[in-house]
Amino acid sequence: MSLIEIVHHRDCPLDDLIKAPVDQTLTQLVSKIIKRVIEFGDQALLDYTKQFDGVQINSVTVPIEKLRDAEKRITSETRQIIEQAVQNIRRFHQLQLSKSWEKKEDDGTVLGEIVRPLDRVGIYIPGGKAFYPSSLIMNAVPAQIAEVPSIMIVSPPGEDGFPHHLVLGICSMLGIEEVHGVGGAQAIAAMAYGTETIAPAFKITGPGNRFVAEAKRQVFGKVGIDSVAGPSEILILHDDQSVPSEFIVRDLLTQAEHDEEARSLLITTQKQTALEVQKRIDELVPSLPRNEIIRKSFQGKGKIILVDTIDDGIDIVNTIAPEHLEVLISDESKLERIRNAGAIFVGKWSTETVGDYFAGPNHTIPTGGAAKYGSPLSVRDFQKHSSLIKYSENRLSLEGETIARFAELEDLHAHAAAVRARLKKD
Repeated sequence: MSLIEIVHHRDCPLDDLIKAPVDQTLTQLVSKIIKRVIEFGDQALLDYTKQFDGVQINSVTVPIEKLRDAEKRITSETRQIIEQAVQNIRRFHQLQLSKSWEKKEDDGTVLGEIVRPLDRVGIYIPGGKAFYPSSLIMNAVPAQIAEVPSIMIVSPPGEDGFPHHLVLGICSMLGIEEVHGVGGAQAIAAMAYGTETIAPAFKITGPGNRFVAEAKRQVFGKVGIDSVAGPSEILILHDDQSVPSEFIVRDLLTQAEHDEEARSLLITTQKQTALEVQKRIDELVPSLPRNEIIRKSFQGKGKIILVDTIDDGIDIVNTIAPEHLEVLISDESKLERIRNAGAIFVGKWSTETVGDYFAGPNHTIPTGGAAKYGSPLSVRDFQKHSSLIKYSENRLSLEGETIARFAELEDLHAHAAAVRARLKKD
């Protein structure tokens, strides 16, 4: 039996590809963790770290000296890679920076927006099955461009009681000095509600496992969040026979190696390509370092979908709204029909990996169909906009009675009176 199934799109219910099961047990457990952190603060964090991470620590806060030491451990080659990635990511995100603006009317009225950075944000960086220093850069750099004055990083501790040394070293490189070695739902609760040593944030960003995602969902409203992220996804839309099937196989593997719940889909008009990809995956996976994770991902969430036309494939893309979409089609004018996708990679040289690390656009992207309404993380996520309204006497004299009558349509007579009080002449 092959690791990844080939099906025709008429025999593949899309609900099976987009539905997200509700886990009431998870919801209840995360709720309990949040309540305990609210009640017991730091002690709850220490207890949960021992329970879930198997690490006994006396404090969640990472000393600045530890950050400095971790930076010194970074080799010159690694530093060069990180610095170049940061440069690319910073250059791209700098273009997203919103600025305050105002427009003065002829009658003296001033309207506009005041754009300010958020006062404080918390960024979650995963640990466990894999650690993601790239996610640190993708979240911290936009916050710094927005000029957020207070940025804290939280990340699960390893056996030594601290987050991964590369995460710590990059924090030092970026000039971030507040780092806490705590993970899971308890870390999200701490950033939302605060503890004795962790001051609460106004917004929480960063990817995580299902416990982290559920915790972010539950604390939303108390704080802002970037999104409730689910497992990673890639969808490859294909009809271009000049693309080597090996490229497709390798790109499907980029997501399958994340975790067992990651979804890797190929939609193609070419049956021969589908068979080649299926065969190559079966040959290749047993030899790969994370082969058990990849096998479960392909068997549980992977699929190769045959379509009659590329337009049929685009319809499926817009229904699924994938996180990562690779477009390997011969007629690129059809890109205009693609409405729902988080990040779109066009052409055979645009492997999803370049977006994960280096190209510049953010790799924190909506999952689980959220690309129908959401966008990748950006500088805008770390800014807030206040409306500016400075009415002139002339404008209010001209429009005031109309405004008052509008208020009375809603039976809000105090609103109307507030306007009319200004219309009275001495």
